[in-house]
Amino acid sequence: MHIHILGICGTFMGGLAALAREAGHRVTGCDANVYPPMSTQLEALGIELIEGFGAEQLDLKPDLFVIGNVVTRSSEGRFPLMEALLDAGLPYTSGPQWLAEHVLQGRHVLAVAGTHGKTTTTSMLAWILEHAGLNPGFLVGGVPQNFNVSARLGAVTPGGPFVIEADEYDTAFFDKRSKFVHYRPRTAVLNNLEYDHADIFPDLAAIETQFHHLVRTVPPSGRLVVNAREDALQRVLQRGCWSEVQRFGARKEEPGTLRARGEPSAFDVLRGSLKVARVEWDLAGEHNQLNALAAMAAAEHLGVTPEQSAAALAVFRNVRRRLELRGEAGGVKVYDDFAHHPTAIRTTVNGLRRRVAPSERILAVFEPRSNTMKLGTMKAQLPWALEEVDLAFCNQAGLGWDAAEALLPMGAQAQVCEGVEALVAALVKVARPGDHILCMSNGGFGGIHEKLLAALQR
Repeated sequence: MHIHILGICGTFMGGLAALAREAGHRVTGCDANVYPPMSTQLEALGIELIEGFGAEQLDLKPDLFVIGNVVTRSSEGRFPLMEALLDAGLPYTSGPQWLAEHVLQGRHVLAVAGTHGKTTTTSMLAWILEHAGLNPGFLVGGVPQNFNVSARLGAVTPGGPFVIEADEYDTAFFDKRSKFVHYRPRTAVLNNLEYDHADIFPDLAAIETQFHHLVRTVPPSGRLVVNAREDALQRVLQRGCWSEVQRFGARKEEPGTLRARGEPSAFDVLRGSLKVARVEWDLAGEHNQLNALAAMAAAEHLGVTPEQSAAALAVFRNVRRRLELRGEAGGVKVYDDFAHHPTAIRTTVNGLRRRVAPSERILAVFEPRSNTMKLGTMKAQLPWALEEVDLAFCNQAGLGWDAAEALLPMGAQAQVCEGVEALVAALVKVARPGDHILCMSNGGFGGIHEKLLAALQR
């Protein structure tokens, strides 16, 4: 089969393209601003990439068009290929539906959902199953460093495990359900739940409804792995639940609930008052303990013991762009992180704060780039998110709201700049040996990491 993918360079659609190619399909695709690293990875797989969404791509005559959620119907004519294939009555489907029908059917799907930590938890779970010899397939919205690829088919056998990052974002312009409704998991992780995607959902209750749609698809013999600390998730389960529930993360002893105790570098996994396993690893932050507990509980559903999971986590290497050290120059360390939601920013800062010496400064530089942050929906939470940093620098470029006003409660601790070059200049002016510069964005951030390191070296 020849499939042509519209919006191929997103992490989900790029991973889908890799899976389709591995399965033996001919794959072509198009996107706006085709650029590395995704373009390089796809071209290495023999996938032809086309810049833009021109109607002339109909001449490729694929058997099926697979539509990413970047594609919309618009009067401005931004996607002429979509309009042309609709006019011609050609077959098309969404990415999640194609994946469900051609990859996930007949597999034991383990889906990881939640506002935060999906990529890390999915990577942990896939690695635990790999370490246990189960040869899982997976699709992750990042590059797990234990695998160095974002997607693979794994053991293509009936019931073979497939681990997928389960996004609540909408499926396509013609299917406004969340992507994860298509996956039909046998094991579903509900990691946490906060308001996000303000361009799609009017409020938290609307997202809770989509999460309950996911709960409805889990079979009676399936397992829901649920964060016991999250009131929103408890409300989701109160709407109805038909599967086994394994809770994790309770702050007090509850029978059957997995908890963690101790420092992040070496913590005990507890069930009630019973020690189940001990995890020794390099990751920082309580949020990663919770991610690990979720992954362990999900793996246990496939017969992997907590002791086996602990052994796997001891050699787990986190996903790229998760508090990733990009380099050091002039005695200053520069990190890259994907954080963009205020809670994720706060959690990331806390993880770094717990890792460095009390006398060492953290300089946070970030851009509100996600659709939710661009709308200014959560701008009031930014001072709270940045409480533990010594200095904060915000990229004002492209925002329709005043970042300086939002950061006013931070006083001289915060500075707003117009563009990457101005940010680099401001940071280099105040940075000193022993500092840690934490760059946070869900995009490429204009190559700020390399520019900072070069400027600091000079």
